Amino acid sequence: MTFLPLRSTLRHAVLAFGLGLAAGRLLRRPPAPSSEPFSSPASDTGDALITTDDQQRILLANAAAALLFGVDADAMQGSALARFIDGAEAAAAPMASSMQRAGRRFSDYAVTGLHADGHRFPLTGSLSLSTHNGRQMRRIVLRDASTRQRVQARLARSHDELRQLSAALQTIREQERTHIARELHDDLGQLLASLRMDLALLQQAEGNTVHSLGLMRGMETNLATAIASLRRIATNLRPRALDDGGLYFALQGLRDEFSRRYNIACTLYADESELQLDDAASTTIFRIVQEALTNIARHAEAHHVTLNLYRLNGELLITIRDDGRGIHPADMDKAGSLGLVGMRERVWGMQGEIVVASDEPPGTHIDIVLPIRQHLL
Repeated sequence: MTFLPLRSTLRHAVLAFGLGLAAGRLLRRPPAPSSEPFSSPASDTGDALITTDDQQRILLANAAAALLFGVDADAMQGSALARFIDGAEAAAAPMASSMQRAGRRFSDYAVTGLHADGHRFPLTGSLSLSTHNGRQMRRIVLRDASTRQRVQARLARSHDELRQLSAALQTIREQERTHIARELHDDLGQLLASLRMDLALLQQAEGNTVHSLGLMRGMETNLATAIASLRRIATNLRPRALDDGGLYFALQGLRDEFSRRYNIACTLYADESELQLDDAASTTIFRIVQEALTNIARHAEAHHVTLNLYRLNGELLITIRDDGRGIHPADMDKAGSLGLVGMRERVWGMQGEIVVASDEPPGTHIDIVLPIRQHLL
C-alpha cells in the first residue's frame, strides 16, 4: 500500500471542497433574464403571438404566427405589423395614453389578416401592454376566425331559411283560413239561413198543433244559435271586415268582440286614413293585435287595454298596454309561449321590431315598429 504525503492529501481535499462550493453556487444561481421579451410564452401556446414595440414593429413572433401568415418567424421580426394585419393602427387604437398600464388587457377586436399568398382572412385578437427594460411592449394574441365566420354564415342562412319557411307557412295558413271562412259563410251559412226561413213559413201554416209549434220554436232557437256560432267561427278564421272594410274596421270589430267576450274594457286609438294597407300587411297587423289580446285575456288578469296605432315616417308604430299583473322576463323565454313566438315571427317577417316588457305600476306593454312604406295603398 502506498501513502500520499499529508500536505498533498490536504491540498486535494481543499481543492475538492472549493469545487463543491463553486458548483453549489452555480446550481443555486437564478437563470439570466431572457434578452427576448415574451419568448417562453410564445412557444408554449397554440395561439399566434406577436410582440411589437410602440411603433408597431414586430419584435418577436412565434411559430403559430408564422404559420398563420405563411412566412418564417425570423422573416417577421423587424417588419411592420401592417404588413400582416390590415388596419393594424385601428387595432392599436385602444391603447390610449390614459390606459397604458403594464399588464393591462384589452377586449377582443376583429381585424383582417394578410397572408403571404395574397388572400385576406378574418382574425380575432386581443392586446395587452407590458414593459421590458423600460421599453413599452404590445403583446398581440391572434386567432383565425375563418371557420367561425363560416359557421356563423351558415347559421345566418339557416335562420333566414327558417324565417322564410315560417312566413310561407303563415301565408298558406291565412289562405286556408280565408277559404274555410268563405265556405262556411257562403255555403253552410246560407243553408242555415234557408232552413230558418222555411221554418218560419212552416210556423205560419194552418193546422199546427200546440206541440208542433213548441217543437218548431225550439228548432228556431237552435238554428239561431248555430248561425251565431258559425259567424263567430268564420270571423275568427278570417274577419270579413278585412276584405270589406279594411284594417281599421277589422280592428274595431276585434275590439268590440274582445270587450264583449271577456268583459275587459278596450280603447282603440287609430286613424282610418293611416291604416290603408295591402292585404298582406293588414292581415299580419290584425293577427298581431289579435294574438296580443288573446294573451291578455288568458294571462294578464287586466281590466283595461289600450291599443294605439299611428304612422310616422313610413313606419307604423303599434303600442298595446294593459293594467294586468305584468309579464315576468322568464315568461318571455318559456318554450310554451307560442303566442309571443307567433307575434315575434310575424313582426320579424315584416322586418320590424318588437319589445315586450312590464310597466310600473303592474301591467305589460308591447311596442312594435313596422316598416310599411311598400305596403301603402
